[in-house]
Amino acid sequence: MTQTGSDAILERMMALHPKVIDLTLDRVWRLLEALDNPQNAMPPVIHLAGTNGKGSTQAMIRAGLEAMGKRVHAYTSPHLARFHERIRLAGELISEEALTAFLDECYAKNGGENITYFEITTCAALLAFARTPADYTLLEVGLGGRLDATNVIDKPAVTIITPVDLDHQQFLGETLAEIAGEKAGIIKRGVPCVVGPQKPEGLEVIEARTERLGAPLLAYGQQWHVGTENGRLIYQDEQGLLDLPQPNLPGPHQIMNAGAALAALRHLGADEAACEAAVTKAFWPARMQRLKTGPLVEAAGDSDLWLDGGHNPAAGEAIAATLAQMPKRETHLICGMLNTKDIGGYLRPLAPHVASLHAVSIPGEANTLPADVTVAAATKAGIPAHEAHSVNEALATIRAQNKESRILICGSLYLAGNILRSNG
Repeated sequence: MTQTGSDAILERMMALHPKVIDLTLDRVWRLLEALDNPQNAMPPVIHLAGTNGKGSTQAMIRAGLEAMGKRVHAYTSPHLARFHERIRLAGELISEEALTAFLDECYAKNGGENITYFEITTCAALLAFARTPADYTLLEVGLGGRLDATNVIDKPAVTIITPVDLDHQQFLGETLAEIAGEKAGIIKRGVPCVVGPQKPEGLEVIEARTERLGAPLLAYGQQWHVGTENGRLIYQDEQGLLDLPQPNLPGPHQIMNAGAALAALRHLGADEAACEAAVTKAFWPARMQRLKTGPLVEAAGDSDLWLDGGHNPAAGEAIAATLAQMPKRETHLICGMLNTKDIGGYLRPLAPHVASLHAVSIPGEANTLPADVTVAAATKAGIPAHEAHSVNEALATIRAQNKESRILICGSLYLAGNILRSNG
C-alpha cells in the first residue's frame, strides 16, 4: 500500500510515547492549550461512552440529525481500513489534505513531548471540528471515559452511556462497578445523561454520579422504554409513543441501541421523521455486516459472507442472539482474536448456533491470539474447530464441505479491518 502524507505523520506520532494506552489527561490538556483550546470552540457535543453499542448508537444519532438537515461531525475509533474513518467533518470523511494539515499542526505544537498516538490524534480531530462549521459533534470515547482523551468537554449537549460490561479490565478495573465508574466519568454537572440497559451494579454507580452532579437521568426502564411488537420497534418516553420500523442494523441488541439513540434525539428536539431515519438509515461497518461484493465474497461462492468485529463476552451473546433470529442455515465461523480478550467468554454463547470454527491469526498484528490457541478454546466451548493459515484457506475449506452455508468472519475489529481492506 502506498504511504500517504498522513500515514507518514501517523507513523512519527507512534514514536512519541512508548505505551499504546496510558490513561491520564495531563498530556492532552497541555497540547490543547498549545492549540488555543479547540475543545471550547466546537459545535455542541454529544459524548458517548460504554462497553458495547457506542458506534451503532452514534451511527443512528447521526442518521437522525442528518435527516433534520443538520451538519454533523463524528469521531470514532478504532478505524477499520483507513485512519480517515475516525474523523467525519460535517457529514463527510476527512480529506487526505485536511487530515495531513491537522496532524502536522498537532505534531509541531506538541514539540516532541511525550503523548500517546490516541491522544495526539484526538487533539487533531478536535482541532478539525473546531475549524469546520457544523451543528453537532458526535464524540465517541476511546477507552473508559474518566481519563479518556475525549473527556475534555465542559458542557456537552448530552452524554450517553451504552451497556457497560467486563472488558479492558487491566485498565478500567476488575469489577463491573469499577468499570461503570470509569464510564460515568463523562457525566457533567447539569448535563442530561441517556443511559442504556445496565446490570444493577453498573446502574447504581451511574445513578449515584448523575445525582451528585445534578445531571438529569434519562435511563432505560425508567424515563424511556423500547421493545418490539408485531415486527415494529415501539419506543415510549414522557413525550409519547413512537411506532417505527425495526433497525436496519441487524441483531436484537440494536433495539436497545436504537432506544438510546432515540432518547438522545428526542432530547435534542427530533421529530418522528428524524427518529425513523435514525433506525432505518444508519450504517455501521463490521457489525453483523453482510459483504455483498469483492474477492472474498467470490471465494465464498454461494455461501452468505458476514463480518463482525465484536470481541468480548457481551458481543458473543449479541451475535448469538442475532444468529438465533436469522433464517436457519448451517453457520461456520472464521475467527481471529487478540490475546488480551476473553475468548472463552466470547465463544461459549456462540457454540449452540455454529457448525464449526476455523481459527486464523490476525495478519500483521503482534498481539494476535495464535490460531492453535483459538482452536483449543473453541474445542473447550464445544465447537468443532480447525486451524487455517489464512481467511482464504478457511473459505475454501468451508466451501468444499458446504456450498451454501452462512460464513461469519469474527472476533476482532483488527481482523475486520484486514478483511475490509482485502475485500476492496
